[in-house]
Amino acid sequence: MTLSGVRVEVLVPAVLRTDCGGAARLSFVLSSPATLGDLLAEVAGAHPRLERRVRDEQGAIRRYVNVYVNGEEARSRAGVATPLHDGTQVQIVPSVAGG
Repeated sequence: MTLSGVRVEVLVPAVLRTDCGGAARLSFVLSSPATLGDLLAEVAGAHPRLERRVRDEQGAIRRYVNVYVNGEEARSRAGVATPLHDGTQVQIVPSVAGG
């Protein structure tokens, strides 16, 4: 049986891995057409703690979290409406405070 749909891989940084069972990579198959918001909804279902670290109560990407879709920052595209295609790689990068 072949899986059809939009296959997406999420790269999870070490600091967030405890929120998704220690996984460094998560794989999802979404219905087409798919958006970053659709992916984050799937993440919420599978790993709600991780999703809460990425999105705020209104569903927007949190201010101090950067999400990259195939290397491009999602905010510079269409935010959660950014379209995803088969083979897309999404990387979550939380800001690091320091002084």
